[in-house]
Amino acid sequence: MNDLNKIFRNLKKQGNGALIGYVTGGDPEPQLTPMIAEALVKGGVDVLELGLPFSDPIADGPAIQAASVRALAAGTKPRMVLEMAREIKKLHNVPIVILTYFNPIFRMGIDNFFQMARNCGVDGVVVPDLPVEEAGDYKKAAEACGVDTIFLAAPSTSNERLEKILACTSGFLYLVSHFGVTGEREKIEQSTIQLVKRVTQYAKGRVPVAVGFGVSKPEHVRSIIEAGADGAIVGSAFVNIVQKNQDNIGKMLKELEELASQLKAATMKKVEA
Repeated sequence: MNDLNKIFRNLKKQGNGALIGYVTGGDPEPQLTPMIAEALVKGGVDVLELGLPFSDPIADGPAIQAASVRALAAGTKPRMVLEMAREIKKLHNVPIVILTYFNPIFRMGIDNFFQMARNCGVDGVVVPDLPVEEAGDYKKAAEACGVDTIFLAAPSTSNERLEKILACTSGFLYLVSHFGVTGEREKIEQSTIQLVKRVTQYAKGRVPVAVGFGVSKPEHVRSIIEAGADGAIVGSAFVNIVQKNQDNIGKMLKELEELASQLKAATMKKVEA
């Protein structure tokens, strides 16, 4: 059983959900990413998601797009982010997921990418622009290296197609909470809650469901977990803290840890007084 399966299984036994925290590798500078990761882990993040900076991140909103620009300007390369994963994994007992678009994988070569991912301790990979129908060689290479292939489902995903995705995804299912791109939002819509309930019924007993896109506040996390999700994915809220505090690293790390702690508390089952 790999680290992703273990973390979801153990949290479920405790009646708690998982907090998955995303940051862009190399933002604002490559040497800061391990420090940022440490702050998130200290705050309570159960799974760390590292983004490979890419010049055309079509699923990402302004915050993560800007983070990719900063990381690329700082000279960050895909192999560097994988090496960051190795460094973080040595220091912290936390599963690591890589989020990347397919182009960097294609350029490295699918087999080479997954071999390096395995050697760097990567537990799973998310590729937003790779549909499950075209992922045969990708999934085969990932399985050969023991790396989970995490596919996405969206509000528009039919029940028939959801079955296909659930048959292929491993580690967890990444459920996109709404139409559009990533980014902080004021509230979780009722339509998102209904979506979570629908998808978790299909996925129950097969694979954990983690919900992302627009999840940024403790009350968002609480609503999603109470609706039946196994985890909540938070990205833009962390990335915005990095962006705002580039000139004050101490403040950046403190705010990242504090927000992670608040969000993690929202994944915990309520204890009756």
